[in-house]
Amino acid sequence: MKSDDDYKKSLTELEYFVTRKKGTEPAFSGCFWDHHESGIYICKCCKIKLFNSDDKYDSGSGWPSYSKPIQSSLIIEEVDSNFGMTRVEIICKNCNSHLGHVFNDGPKPTGLRYCVNSASLSFISKSIQE
Repeated sequence: MKSDDDYKKSLTELEYFVTRKKGTEPAFSGCFWDHHESGIYICKCCKIKLFNSDDKYDSGSGWPSYSKPIQSSLIIEEVDSNFGMTRVEIICKNCNSHLGHVFNDGPKPTGLRYCVNSASLSFISKSIQE
């Protein structure tokens, strides 16, 4: 596990704010909300594989949205009651990075929308994986 100072040195201000301070980026501003390349989305802080591009869809929310994670055991869900509403926060189990929130308004078959900040992710292109 990295120290807070290590994260401050290795992340941009926005990435640090989102992943370590549970912030969010403005809608339609992140690099992955309108990203359509095939590959894997990984945690910005620990590089664990979180989401597959095959499960990404356009939710219209302005944030990257996925119907499911690669492996649900890699994501912690916690109740978030900030800002006068109750939501379910999603956190990387490996490094405790804030990723975003999960909602029950996604497409079938899961019915879930994992709404994730681009600042909490990196991307590995399928062409690089092969």
